[in-house]
Amino acid sequence: MHQSILIIDFGSQFTQLIARRVRELNVYCEIHPFNHVPDVHEGIRGIILSGGPASVRDEQAPVIDTLALRGTIPVLGVCYGAQLMALQAGGKVQSSKTREYGRAMLTVKDSASALLEGVASESQVWMSHSDSITDVPDQFKVIASTDDVRVAAYQVDGEQTFGMQFHPEVVHSVEGKQLISNFVLGVCGCNGDWTPGSFVEETVNALREQLKDDQVILGLSGGVDSGVAAMLLHRAIGSNLHCVFVNNGLLRKNEYEQVLETYRHFGLNIHGVDASQRFYSELAGVSDPETKRKIIGRVFIEVFDQQAHEIKEVKWLAQGTIYPDVIESVSVKGPSATIKSHHNVGGLPDKMKLKVVEPLRSLFKDEVRLVGKSLGMPDELLNRHPFPGPGLGIRILGDVTLEKVRIIQEVDAIFIDGLKSHGLYDQVWQAGSILLPVHSVGVMGDERTYEQVVALRAVSSTDGMTADWVHLPYAFLGRISNEIINKVKGVNRVVYDISSKPPATIEWE
Repeated sequence: MHQSILIIDFGSQFTQLIARRVRELNVYCEIHPFNHVPDVHEGIRGIILSGGPASVRDEQAPVIDTLALRGTIPVLGVCYGAQLMALQAGGKVQSSKTREYGRAMLTVKDSASALLEGVASESQVWMSHSDSITDVPDQFKVIASTDDVRVAAYQVDGEQTFGMQFHPEVVHSVEGKQLISNFVLGVCGCNGDWTPGSFVEETVNALREQLKDDQVILGLSGGVDSGVAAMLLHRAIGSNLHCVFVNNGLLRKNEYEQVLETYRHFGLNIHGVDASQRFYSELAGVSDPETKRKIIGRVFIEVFDQQAHEIKEVKWLAQGTIYPDVIESVSVKGPSATIKSHHNVGGLPDKMKLKVVEPLRSLFKDEVRLVGKSLGMPDELLNRHPFPGPGLGIRILGDVTLEKVRIIQEVDAIFIDGLKSHGLYDQVWQAGSILLPVHSVGVMGDERTYEQVVALRAVSSTDGMTADWVHLPYAFLGRISNEIINKVKGVNRVVYDISSKPPATIEWE
C-alpha cells in the first residue's frame, strides 16, 4: 500500500488543484467530501482540509470533528479548513472588515516552523475569503501574516497541525508548491514513490488477478483515456481484450482508418465497425442539439451492444473513467446539474449486464498521459486535443447531412494541420471548426456566391472547466482562412470565436 494523503473537500473550486499538487510530488492522494470521510488507515500519512464557499459561522455550514483528527495525524487546513479548526478549538472567526481577494504579501513570523522551511520572509500568496480568524485559541501560534490579516497561517503547539488563510495550491501563490511539499514530504514524511512506472506495474498485476482468463470489451474512441486504458489492459490480458471502434460518420477526416491502423500496430485486438450510414439515417432532419446527442448516444449503444454479442463469453466492460469523473459523482454538492448530456459508454453496464473495470479511475488527465508515455505510446496520440463524443454532430449547427460532414471535415483538417505545421498545436488545449447555419454573400472571380460560414475555435485550459480563447497570430488566421475558402467548396467566409468559458462553453452545442 502506498503512503497517501486524504483531502477532505468542503466544496472549494480549488480542491482538485490541491490533489494535483500533491500528485506532482509523486504522492498518492484521494479527495472525499466532508460528509463521506473514510476511516483513517495506516497508509494515510496526513490530512488536508480544503477551502469552501460557505462561512463557518453559518448554521448549515459543512463540518467535521476536527478535534478528533488533531494530534493523531498531521493536519493542514486551507482557508475554510483553517477557520473550522480554529473555531472548534475555541477561537473566533468573524466577517472581515477588509475582505481579501487576489494577491497579498505574506510575511513569515516563525521561520522555524516546519511548514515554512525554505520560504522567503516575504512571499506573494493568493487570498479568497471574506471571513478571518480574529482570535486564535490557546496553543495556536501565528506563524505568518499579511498587511490585512494577522492570522494568515498558524501552527498548534505540540501538534503537527497547521492552518493557512490563503490558497497555496494556485499558481498565484509563488511558493505554494514549497509549502505543500513541506507538509506532504516534510511533516507527513511521505517518500514520493507513486510514479507512472509503479502505477503501470501495480495496475497490470492487479488487472491480471482481477480478470484472470475472462473476456473484456472496451469501446475505443481514439482519445487519450480509452487508448491508455486499452494499452494497460492489453499488457495485462492480451487478446482477451476486445476493443471496438465505432465509426459514427462524425469523426475527423480519415480518423477511422488512422485509429485502426495505429492500435493494430500496437498489437491490440481491435474491431472496426463502420456504422456511419446508420447514424446519418437516424439523424436525418434533426436540428435540436440535445436530441442529436441522445440519438448519437443511443445508436452507439445499439451498435456496441450488437458487437459485444458477437464475442463469446464476454464478462467485463472496460471504461476509460478518470478521477475527475469519480470526484464529480460523489462531490459535496452531488452530481452537477446537467448542462448537456455526454456521450460515452456510461449507459452500457445496466443494459449489457457486464461487470465494469476502470483501470484509470484514480488518475487525473495529465497523469493518464504520463502513464501512456511509460507504456511507450507516442506523443502524437497522448497530446491529442480532446474531441467530443458526438463528434462533428455537435459542430454542425442544425441538421446533419453527408455534404455538411464533408465540408466541416475538410475545414477542420486544414485548421488542425495548420496548427501543427506552424508549431501552435501544443499551445492549444482544444481546437475545432464549427459549420454555422448561415449563408453569406461573397465574390469568387467574377461570380457572386452565397455560401456557408465556418467558425474556428481554439482555447487554452487545464481541465475544461474554464477556458480562454487563444490569441492565435493574425497572419496564421489569415493564411488558414484563405486556404479554407480556396480549397473547401461551399465555404466563402471564416470567422474566429473569441469567447471564453464562462460565459460561453467550449463547444457551440
